[in-house]
Amino acid sequence: MTFQPTHRGLVRQVWMSGTPHWIPDVSRDEGFQRAQLAARAGLHGAFAFPVLAGNVTLAVLEFFSREIRNPDPSLLQMVRVIGSQIGQFMARKQAEENLLYVATHDTLTGLPNRYMFNQRFAHALNNAQRYRKTMALLFLDLDRFKFINDTLGHPFGDRLLQEAAARLRMCLRESDTIARFGGDEFVALIEDFSEPGDVISVAQKILHALRWPFMLQGETCHLTASIGISLYPNDGADFANLLKNADIATYRAKEQGKNNYLFYSGEMNDHLSARIAKETRLQGALERNEFILHYEPKVEINTGRITGMEALIRWQHPDLGLLPPVEFIGHAEDSGLIIPIGAWVLRIACAHNQTLQSRVATPLTVSVNLSARQFEDKHLLREIERALSESSLKPNCLELEITETMVMRDTQSSKKILDGIKSMGIRLAIDDFGTGYSSLASIKRFPFDCIKIDRSFIKDIPQDPDDVAITQAIIAMAHSLRLKVIAEGVETQEQLDFLGEHGCHEFQGYFFRKPQPAEDFSKLLRDNAGTLALAAAG
Repeated sequence: MTFQPTHRGLVRQVWMSGTPHWIPDVSRDEGFQRAQLAARAGLHGAFAFPVLAGNVTLAVLEFFSREIRNPDPSLLQMVRVIGSQIGQFMARKQAEENLLYVATHDTLTGLPNRYMFNQRFAHALNNAQRYRKTMALLFLDLDRFKFINDTLGHPFGDRLLQEAAARLRMCLRESDTIARFGGDEFVALIEDFSEPGDVISVAQKILHALRWPFMLQGETCHLTASIGISLYPNDGADFANLLKNADIATYRAKEQGKNNYLFYSGEMNDHLSARIAKETRLQGALERNEFILHYEPKVEINTGRITGMEALIRWQHPDLGLLPPVEFIGHAEDSGLIIPIGAWVLRIACAHNQTLQSRVATPLTVSVNLSARQFEDKHLLREIERALSESSLKPNCLELEITETMVMRDTQSSKKILDGIKSMGIRLAIDDFGTGYSSLASIKRFPFDCIKIDRSFIKDIPQDPDDVAITQAIIAMAHSLRLKVIAEGVETQEQLDFLGEHGCHEFQGYFFRKPQPAEDFSKLLRDNAGTLALAAAG
């Protein structure tokens, strides 16, 4: 409650002084602001006393009489005690309400917490069992939140969680429940729906709400979510099973590209068990020396000279055999293992290339792919320097490949990282060009030396007119920027002839050689002295 400084009324005097106040006749009191109203009601005497909690005034109680009454000292003393007792009661009730709120709500977002969600679920389950109704449990996990939190700081992450929670709350009905279960995980309970399509609408609404950029502390942040859905009673008869299965579905949604939703199915359990077993083995694969590198030659089209190679990791799994990157790199990305694995690839590739330098007339360049997590790692430049230092490889014999999607995610930060790498004398290539959303205007801002045409555009040339047009345009664009052009996935003489005719500089692909172990690649260099007859290769 606030009072204007000019007001000298009864309530204000009591509120400001914290003591009772008595007016024998309000019609004769100049400070009483409501004299006319009192006169119309036939009121004369008035007194008021504060409700106190310690020295804090919580309220003012005001009483009137139709008679003119002089102050009663005993009554004034009594109301002091009464005001204090009422204040203590109010403070105790407020404290109880605060404790109840803290016990049942997430302090950061204000959403119900796990305890309150369990209570509401138990009530909903009773209704569903009694009236044979269906319920849906949505397990929601924010994509890449850990990276955002680590990069922009925990205060920023907390503010982002608050804003995200506010949007989530708006996507649900009053009868539904959305709770924060900790970290970046939220769970929603949907009741009273007629068909699964209603639940899909809620999931789509959530994804759409989170997709809009968040403007926080001068930063623009993009956020997506993965949602897993389980249905009662088909996917579980109790909370534990429904939550577990919704969590499994969320896991699968993340595997399939994130920013989507999936309903739980029984087959997901088998997939999850296999994945957990593989991830458990992956945890120690580096220490057990189970990773090896294969090398795919890069060949100059005009001369047939091997100019370098791309280092490609393989996992020599003791039970499953030799696994390509697609079988485990995603797991390594999600778990963070990609950082030490990527550092190992850098060191081994540099060491192998240094060994090969003495066997060729001109220096070879080894290309190493950087993952998204590596590119965002604050220790990246240090790891690159370590790999070069330990191997004694010259920086211009190392080329790092970055996808255009990685670069365009945060152009300002990417520019700073790429400039740092370039200042070390290392070559930079933009990988899988044409599959993202970069343009000539955006690419020219970065210090790239080379553009690699994605194999998806190569496989159908020269038959597919669209791929022909795209490939020609990429080559022409690269020439205008004075960048080298390398085509990936070349498998036929026709493709190679087309690329040579249109000015592509180098190629990789099965038409010449599949990726091979270091020993075989070394033998290839020795036997061919680094130059090949391309027309006869295969």
